[in-house]
Amino acid sequence: MPLILEGLLTTLNEDQSLHLSPMGPEVDATMQRLILRPYQTSTTFANLLRTGAGIFHVVDDVELLARAVTGQFESVPEHRPATRVPGNILLSACRWYAFRVERIDDRLPRAELDCLVAEWGRERDFFGFNRAKHAVVEAAILASRTAHLPIAQIRTQMAQLRTLVDKTAGVQEQQAFELLERYIEDQSQQATSSA
Repeated sequence: MPLILEGLLTTLNEDQSLHLSPMGPEVDATMQRLILRPYQTSTTFANLLRTGAGIFHVVDDVELLARAVTGQFESVPEHRPATRVPGNILLSACRWYAFRVERIDDRLPRAELDCLVAEWGRERDFFGFNRAKHAVVEAAILASRTAHLPIAQIRTQMAQLRTLVDKTAGVQEQQAFELLERYIEDQSQQATSSA
């Protein structure tokens, strides 16, 4: 049975620079195929249409995930070129899957891309399960939906997640969660001021 695996996707911009975005493809245990559902208005979708390829990364660096959601990078994450598809592999990833797009269904605002893994690799061991890391992943998903969900609902869920972070977080998880809290409040204020 397929499941959604949260991670980071790298694609190439027109100038060949790295584009990084959070993505939760549908996968199965074999990890031979990925079903991606990016919004058609996204840079990720445009890059995948143009190049026909990308790289999905399994990560445990939740601060990098939070920065990808908010677009707040101090510098471009370290990466190296893939060998079988046009794209870049994040050096901080646990595992990565370079893929080619085989089919695109663009009838809905979120297109569906069926992708075949061409190459995969492992950079390092997965750190392990931690409730705060999972809370940051959930917070990142909420932050990515500020335009679609009521702010009161987001704040309620963030307060519940904050409890997990307070109990189990290390420095990285604490910083990532605070970054997402600030981003959500900034988005809320922008929406209020433009209304």
